[in-house]
Amino acid sequence: MSESDEQEATKGCGPLRGVRVLDVATVIAGPGAARHLADFGADVIKVERPGGDNTRGMGWTIPGDPDSLFWKLVNRGKRSIVLDLKSPAGLTTLKDLARTSDILIENMRPGRLEKLGIGPEVLHDINPRLVILRVSGFGQTGPYSQRPGFATIAEALSGFSDLSGTPGGAPLLPPIALTDEVTGLIGAFACLLALRHAERTGAGQVVDVNLLDSMIQIMGPLPSAWAHLGYLQPRMGSGIPYTVPRGTYQCADGVWVALSASADSVAQRLLNLLGVGHDERFRDFQGRFEHRAELEQHTADWIGARTSVDVIASFEAVDAAIAPVYTMREVVEDPHIKERRSLRTVDGILMQSVVARLELTPGYVQRGAPSLGEHTREVLEEIHDRQMGDSSAES
Repeated sequence: MSESDEQEATKGCGPLRGVRVLDVATVIAGPGAARHLADFGADVIKVERPGGDNTRGMGWTIPGDPDSLFWKLVNRGKRSIVLDLKSPAGLTTLKDLARTSDILIENMRPGRLEKLGIGPEVLHDINPRLVILRVSGFGQTGPYSQRPGFATIAEALSGFSDLSGTPGGAPLLPPIALTDEVTGLIGAFACLLALRHAERTGAGQVVDVNLLDSMIQIMGPLPSAWAHLGYLQPRMGSGIPYTVPRGTYQCADGVWVALSASADSVAQRLLNLLGVGHDERFRDFQGRFEHRAELEQHTADWIGARTSVDVIASFEAVDAAIAPVYTMREVVEDPHIKERRSLRTVDGILMQSVVARLELTPGYVQRGAPSLGEHTREVLEEIHDRQMGDSSAES
């Protein structure tokens, strides 16, 4: 079955079919949450200001196409409507849309929605079942709530940046929109929890998701380690304290590989391969941890004396975990990624496929990202038809 045939076969069959989402958010985190919902069948209406969302011009663009690749990914599967929320007419239309929607997603600075006259109390008066996802930098409350909220700031305040970098070097920020992508996933997950509650009880609610909490969430046990052990993890390059050896290493032919020995069984097979399986210093986790520098150096020397083909073949022969460090060129060409179709072409643009694979109700991409205001007339006609239907029912 071709990709277009598969999309046609699954169209309208997603598990969120019948769920309407108003995406009033901008940039990546909020719209990203809406994108995940769209991928599984939700009807997502992207509300854009006159002139369009700033994301349309953010990052890389293909010559002749004004919309960025970021826009095409984050807003695929949505319908676009232009509304001026600073005007009475725009607010009225948004309220009309909220009346028949299940989820509304926004990422204005806390309090801004209320100043526009469409805060949660107003929206819940219109539609008591509405789930309102509020995405912000630091949450709807607290001393930092009114600060400008960007992923960079969350990465610094969460402790993530302090961990990133080489020993003795400067702290680093991730070179991708890590925080926004993580927050988008959390936002989509939280929306589904609230939607489940609304379906059971008829009561909508406000969902408070923010960049800082999202990054703190992925810090694992490090807050506990500081609170109870006084442990502060130093910058370790590609290393982590509970897995040795682990990192990136350069082979004799200049190719970089990544490996990890996070399980004792894997570590033992790896140590035997490296010729140090008999060394009592590396017998268990604690020993490998205490003698990290020696073991890491031995690993680097062993790999550095061999070509990448020999290194990878040797690791695979003993069932130890290793992989070459890919550029995006190799990612796109990898046979496993191709067979799994982890990347798909949507409206001529290669991009990531849906994030999870459901056996009975698979996700699909309904359409590419919309042009500015592409569906304004269509959506307004739907509102009109609904209002006329309600009037007929009342009479």
